[in-house]
Amino acid sequence: MKTKFDIEYSITASPQLLYQYISTPSGLTEWFADDVNSRGEFFTFIWGDSEEKAKLVTKKSDEKVKFRWLDEDDAETEYFFELRIVLDELTKDVILLVTDFAEDDEIKDQTQLWDNQISDLKKILGSA
Repeated sequence: MKTKFDIEYSITASPQLLYQYISTPSGLTEWFADDVNSRGEFFTFIWGDSEEKAKLVTKKSDEKVKFRWLDEDDAETEYFFELRIVLDELTKDVILLVTDFAEDDEIKDQTQLWDNQISDLKKILGSA
């Protein structure tokens, strides 16, 4: 059983620009995976020799994307990851809220992985 967790990152970029990097195969390839292919709402994420498939279940322009992981038979699992862009009305700060799942003993490692990936994303955006 995996546990859901959230991480917040402050990003110096417009929601519109950030959205391009979290919602398109070319944008995701820049920072999230070695390669990303999509056929309609189905995305394949490739890291080295490993490949994971997910279905894009929610897409809201300049706001959020949610990918639900698929199993070996391409059936949807209960696990997903969501990238939500939150704009603080007061400070105009842009926050990227990541929701993901991991085994209890892997949450720390998974958080570290997100930290590294978001760090790459910030470099690309010139926000580091």
